[in-house]
Amino acid sequence: MALTRRQFITGSLKITAAPLLASMGFYQYGQRIEAYDVTLERVTIPIKGLPPSLHGFRIVQLSDMHIEPFTPAEVITAAVTMTNQLQPDVIVLTGDYVTDKPQAIHTLTPLLAPLQAKHGVFAIFGNHDLWTNATVVGEALTQMGFQLLVNQGVALGELYLAGVDDCWSGRPNLAAALAQHQADMPVILLAHEPDFADAFCQDKRVNLQLSGHTHGGQVRIPGYGAVVLPRHGKKYQAGLYQVDGMWLYTNRGLGVMPIRQRINCPPEVTEFTLVAA
Repeated sequence: MALTRRQFITGSLKITAAPLLASMGFYQYGQRIEAYDVTLERVTIPIKGLPPSLHGFRIVQLSDMHIEPFTPAEVITAAVTMTNQLQPDVIVLTGDYVTDKPQAIHTLTPLLAPLQAKHGVFAIFGNHDLWTNATVVGEALTQMGFQLLVNQGVALGELYLAGVDDCWSGRPNLAAALAQHQADMPVILLAHEPDFADAFCQDKRVNLQLSGHTHGGQVRIPGYGAVVLPRHGKKYQAGLYQVDGMWLYTNRGLGVMPIRQRINCPPEVTEFTLVAA
């Protein structure tokens, strides 16, 4: 009998935990079920002074795909299908497309090719993209028609979308990313590592920071949280936070590394809806 993630967690099947664990085991569950269970998270972001034209503006975030060696192509395909069904105004990709081989980006980009949004698809680098070969990864993304933001920003109507270089291994420059910002435009900032929110929130122009990097820990124990978290992703593990007046969202990502395991931490597609505060 095939088990769903909900059945596994809630115990809705009429069997005890001991036989379940004995017959299936956490390892097989984390590898064969939850790692494939792409979940849609819907988040409403209230922004003070939001222009009426942006009320209901929708952003979909995908992050941390790590296409090889462990992330199944089916997960990416499912996430892309889910994203397009939402018909978002803009799609953002927040880094770590590859793990340790830059050529893997050529496996990933055909899977991402169907992505469509009114204002396009925008991307930033993650630490693994820089650790492998940022040039190879970046060229592949731009050849797909995605706009790569490395300490750059762009106006989407009355909204300003900015992206900084990877904060761990690159040279992030928020001032450069906001150089074209015009007064009173709400700012959405893409920054791979969430814990740098403590610095970015000091610029009061930034309303919302979208990050990834942590994978939510991949394995989370109820009452304890993530078992392991990466550097620069220990403080803001997953979900929505307020950091000194700035909103921060940490996406759990789609991929897995260094092991193919997810327990209580399914892969995620996130839809943000902007509303007036």
